[in-house]
Formats: sequence, C-alpha cells, structure tokens
Amino acid sequence: MSDDTRREQPHRIVVKVGTRLVTRPDGAANLDFMSDMATQIAKVHEGGAQVILITSGAVHMGRCLMLGDTRKILRVSERTAAAAVGQPELMRAWAQAFRNVGLLTAQVLLTQDDIVDRRRCVNLHDTLDALLRREIVPILNENDSASGVDTTFGENDNLAAMVAVALAPSDLLVYLQDEEGLMTADPREDTGATLIPRVQPDDDLTQFVSSAAGPESLGGMAKKIEGARRATDCGIRVIIAAGDCPRVLERLVAGEDLGTCLLPRPRMPSRKAWLTVHGRPAGRIVVDDGARRALLQPDGGSLLPSGIVSVAGDFRTGDLVTVTDQSGREIARGLVNYSATEIATIRGKHSSKIPELLGRQGEDEVIHRDDMVLTGG
Repeated sequence: MSDDTRREQPHRIVVKVGTRLVTRPDGAANLDFMSDMATQIAKVHEGGAQVILITSGAVHMGRCLMLGDTRKILRVSERTAAAAVGQPELMRAWAQAFRNVGLLTAQVLLTQDDIVDRRRCVNLHDTLDALLRREIVPILNENDSASGVDTTFGENDNLAAMVAVALAPSDLLVYLQDEEGLMTADPREDTGATLIPRVQPDDDLTQFVSSAAGPESLGGMAKKIEGARRATDCGIRVIIAAGDCPRVLERLVAGEDLGTCLLPRPRMPSRKAWLTVHGRPAGRIVVDDGARRALLQPDGGSLLPSGIVSVAGDFRTGDLVTVTDQSGREIARGLVNYSATEIATIRGKHSSKIPELLGRQGEDEVIHRDDMVLTGG
C-alpha cells in the first residue's frame, strides 16, 4: 500500500473521540472541545465528506453527577446507571455545539448484537445512509445501560472500527485522543518516546503499546490498536492523532501528516468484512493439515467435511464459527451450513455421504468460501 494513500480525499469518515477530550476532570462537558470539533466537522461537510462521530464520556459524566467522585472504579450496575444519567447530558452538549454551526445531529446507541445480527446490521446501515445523505451528523455510543457481558463492545475503540467496517463502510477511521499518536513507549514513563508516523499492515505493534487507561475510561492504546487492526485488515485507513491539535480533523482530511497513520490491506467485500469484525463466534471447528493447506491457498477453498477433525460448541446452521488447526491457531471464520451436531456426524467423511449420514440432502461444503474469511494460519 502506497504512502500516497494518506493523501487520498476520503468520502466517509468515522471519528472517535475519547472521554478525556469530551469531558473535564470534574465530569463536566468540555464545551470548548465540542464546539471546536463541531466547527471542524462542518468544514469537512462543506468539502463534500460525510462524518460519523463516535463519542465516549457518558459514564464519566454520569459518575460525577451521581457520586461526585471522578476516581471511583464503578461496579457493573453502577456503570450502567452512570451511563443512563450521563448520556442525555452528553448528547445535549453535542447537539448544541452542532446547532451553533447549523448542523442537525442524530443519536444512535448500539450493542454488539446490532452488528452481529446481519439483519439489524443492514437496517442500521440504511438508517445511517439516510442521515448522512441529509447532512445530519450521526453521533454513536455504546448503549452501556443495556449492554451485558455478552453484548458489549468492550470499548468505543472497537465500536468505531466495527461501525467503519460493517455499519457505514468508510474510507478513513480517525481516533482522536490526548496524545499525538502511537509512540515508541509510554511518554508518561519515558521522556525519550517518539512518534511512530506510519505503520504497515504487517508491523508488530505489541512492543510499543501501553494498555493503561484512567478511571474515566475502559480502554487505552491497546484497545485503539485492536480496533485499528480490525479496520486496516478490512481495507480502511486509520489515523491516531491528538484531539487538541489545531484544526486536526480538517488537516487530516486534507492529507497533512499528523499523528500515526496505519496503512490498510486491500479492501474486502462487505460480507467478508462483516465476518471479520463479528465479535462472537458460536463455536469452533478443528481441521487437519490437508484442510488447513487448502483453505490457505491464494484462490481459497471451501471447508469440506472430510478435513474436519472435531467440533466444539452448540451452534446452529447459519451461525458464525472459527476454524482452527490442531494446535489451536485460528485459520478462518465463517457461516456454517450445518449445526454442531450434524458436523460431528459428518466430520471426516466425503461430501457424497452427507445424505446417507444425515437423512437429507445438504450442501457439499460445511462452510462455503463465499461465507468465509481467512484470519491467520
């Protein structure tokens, strides 16, 4: 991927802003930052680009309103309650900031089910498209009050990547934070830390990543990298930059070198991109070495029952599963044509035996290559 990719004018941009930018230490909304960001997004709109805003801050604002304490680590029930208190305050501040520059906003609260469920994902895609066509700014946040352990994104950094890939396929994902980008070390601990200006798709970033986060947020640089990798693997360019840099969004859209640019792999078809960011596989299929080699061929093969060694989980036809080799390394993930019980019955057998073993005619493939994406190996 050429470095010139950084200077291509994006048509659709997802911008994620963190809690430390959106709120003040006392939990109040940072109205100066919000006003400046709304002004920048209005300028970007004038240039013909569409912007979706992912905002953190509801839990921190709610915590301070409920408890008057900005340092307390919240229990799960306290966190969901704080989100319910803080979300309307957060949206009120954003709506006013955008109203001041002549833009309408729309609130969209998400759980992971909204992306995992293909039908809901398509419906939300259509909603966001309708809003963007009318130059309305969608402001998205996780529905923390409703998200349970199984339906949470874990952090808005992952939500932003999933939105950019699956809900509103984008040209650019921007993470704005309180540091200038991805650093060679934690600058709070190492004064010699320097900015990493550009990252290739295969670069190993683990040695540069600090997972530290403050009490006002769940994430940290590790979560941004996790989200960024999801996006770049699907062909979306990602930039991590300082939110307090003057006119940062306008300058990034114009192609200026700011922050850290993570260059993408080639663009994935939308269905395979959705499979890549799908967060909750329902089970696992283990394959032998022959099936592993066939799946990893450049032209890609389908998964046949003959190459399956074992199956784990209680999943149904149409569910997403991971495919691993016998050492446990994930090779692929995809949508199965058979349930776990049926796959356990036909594993190791030729496809021609499926009607005899299951008592019905079925697909030759356990996972067709069009419903599968390679993830490793």
